[in-house]
Amino acid sequence: MLFDSYKLDSKKLDNRYVVAPMTRISAEADGRANDRMKKYYQRFAKGGFSAIITEGIYPDTTFSQGYNNQPGIATDIQADAWKPVVNTVHDEGSIIIAQLMHAGGQSQGNAYTDETIAPSAIAPKGEQLGFYGGSGAFQTPRAMDDQDFLEVKEDFVAAARRAKEAGFDGVEIHGANGYLLDQFLTDYLNKREDEYGGSVENRLRFVLEVVDEILAEVGEDFIIGIRISQGKVADQTHKWAGGEKEAEQIFGALGKTGLDYIHVTDGDATAPSFGEGSKTLAGAAKTYGGITVIANGQLQEKERAESLLDSGQADLVSIGTGALANPDLPNKVRDNVELNAFDFEKILLPQAEVKDHELDAPIRK
Repeated sequence: MLFDSYKLDSKKLDNRYVVAPMTRISAEADGRANDRMKKYYQRFAKGGFSAIITEGIYPDTTFSQGYNNQPGIATDIQADAWKPVVNTVHDEGSIIIAQLMHAGGQSQGNAYTDETIAPSAIAPKGEQLGFYGGSGAFQTPRAMDDQDFLEVKEDFVAAARRAKEAGFDGVEIHGANGYLLDQFLTDYLNKREDEYGGSVENRLRFVLEVVDEILAEVGEDFIIGIRISQGKVADQTHKWAGGEKEAEQIFGALGKTGLDYIHVTDGDATAPSFGEGSKTLAGAAKTYGGITVIANGQLQEKERAESLLDSGQADLVSIGTGALANPDLPNKVRDNVELNAFDFEKILLPQAEVKDHELDAPIRK
């Protein structure tokens, strides 16, 4: 099953393996992708992954950037810098999808402003991540006004258009992990009293508006997906208050938009996500969304990944830390070669930038 082909929109994937988006803070200070990033993404394509989803890319030059040395696609210059990365991945026979990410109140490094914006003036829980260059508590953001709503949507659409022009095969809208769109979905971060707050329907409204406008602009012959989670970077155990019923509302609405896929991430993709005996997050997305589902969460082991595919809970699996330790993971699994364990300190400390030893390690082809 893992090595069966799959049709994602108009693209044929040779297997079910996808590289998950992972922040690596290795771009130039002005947000341009560079040669180090090209080599980094090339290795996954050489290693057998049929599709690659990039790290989160910021879409504007105001409030969206989340980390220093994060890549952007907010300008034509930044978009052009992605072209060698895209071309290299295509040359190796894989597709590449740009993840568009607005950090919102969870930003901890922005070259354009010291201010953050969010649905409400409520700081995220937890503390900034040291290996991504942050320290201390998150600042309290400014609550978004009507102009912010308009500009954020316009910037997402413009970034998607630049991604298409740069040669990407699609975009993934980042609606997970505590970033801006997920902040709208999160009851304790969204205390708005207008049409964007309160009920699940209202908290989902802005997410759907972003999705609809991107689809209207670039949806033809271009993959459009969304990433969804319950947990967050700084609050990994968070669960939706409405449990599986809330999941039904969220995934049901997303499935009706025209999106090509829903990408769900959980601590353990094979575990019940809403309490004992409940569905996995992937299973809920598949049942209620009814479209292609990419599952993420400790799926580097062949048996665990195949269990989700064979049971129909997911169509594709994305690999994060397992791919960092094994950029050639699909080829190793194919050849029954033992996988490397993920070494957090070696790969992500003291900072999470791409390191020489990662680029120099041999790749199984």
